[in-house]
Amino acid sequence: MSRRIRSILWVWFGWTITGLFYIVQDTVPRLYRGGAVPWKYVFVGWMTGMYVCAGLTPALLWLSNRWPIERRVLYAGWHLCFSVIFSILASTLEVPFLLLLGVFPVHGPPPSLVAGIRIFLGFGLQGGIIRYWAVIALHTVYRSQKNAKRREREAYELKVHASELAQQLATAQLSSLKMQLQPHFLFNTLGAIMVLIQQQKTAQAEAMVEKLGDLLRLTLEDVEAQEVPLWRELEFLRLYLSIEQVRFADRLHVEIAPSTTLSDVLVPHMVLQPIVENAVRHGLGQSEEPVTIKVLATSSNETLRLIVSDDGPGLLSSRPGRLGIGLTNTRNRLSRLYGESAHLSIEPASGRGVRVAIVLPMRTVPSEAALTEDSRCD
Repeated sequence: MSRRIRSILWVWFGWTITGLFYIVQDTVPRLYRGGAVPWKYVFVGWMTGMYVCAGLTPALLWLSNRWPIERRVLYAGWHLCFSVIFSILASTLEVPFLLLLGVFPVHGPPPSLVAGIRIFLGFGLQGGIIRYWAVIALHTVYRSQKNAKRREREAYELKVHASELAQQLATAQLSSLKMQLQPHFLFNTLGAIMVLIQQQKTAQAEAMVEKLGDLLRLTLEDVEAQEVPLWRELEFLRLYLSIEQVRFADRLHVEIAPSTTLSDVLVPHMVLQPIVENAVRHGLGQSEEPVTIKVLATSSNETLRLIVSDDGPGLLSSRPGRLGIGLTNTRNRLSRLYGESAHLSIEPASGRGVRVAIVLPMRTVPSEAALTEDSRCD
């Protein structure tokens, strides 16, 4: 059903209810006094007046929209004039219908058209004004509710739009932080390869180039991912450390103790690489002794703890100073991805070296069954 037809039906229904109200109001006193009820005059007379008003209602709604009384007090004065005009017009239009139908409510022979209009204006002017203001009042309430819903919908759309913009901004910032890490380790590795070439260690340089190719290929496979499963992050870390092991030969020892139960837990992509890189640079690079780098993953109370430790010279101070770009970006990424649920700490390791701990909320890769269930819900 179209909107125009629904509006017509509502107008017809409203004036019919109003006519029935007047009929009841006219009939009950007659019945109470025990008098006869001229049903034809009552029904046809009142309904004729109501349907004349129904025919004029579109003009009233246009006047209401053109000069809304809730905006200016002056418009109320205008509508007072319009209500008198409406009442005169409705009474003038009602008379010929009543004369034609033979239900003009006057004793004796039917009057002429002019006399009938004069009679109706004598006692019907007030009723027409009341009907006009009733329509204007109801339409004002309806328009106010409609505007309130529209403003509420616009506010909701603005809120959703702002949320989408915030999400896009956060994603862009995370991608920016991540993209800063990739050239960081790449340039360091290329620098190490250059040193090997200058030292004419061709075989080692070729091995590093080959492993670097594998590392870049693995990096590109997850280039758009902010989070990857732990097993994927450890695979990337092993490949990265294998490059460093070519560089430092027998002085670098690596111990990675993955937990099979935690292999599917999501962690930020490349979250361990800058920490391990620091261990290599400051632990192994500043020592003549062999250094062991350990990577451990544990869980407790719905949190994942990633620990990277080395037994190098350790921190120069008990309070770590300004962090480098790798650790700074890592800390910023943790904050944006998990808020206060994640944090990174640096402290002296027990005995010797440095211990870095990352605490993350436990989040796993959704299973295919769960994804299927979600799609069904959608």
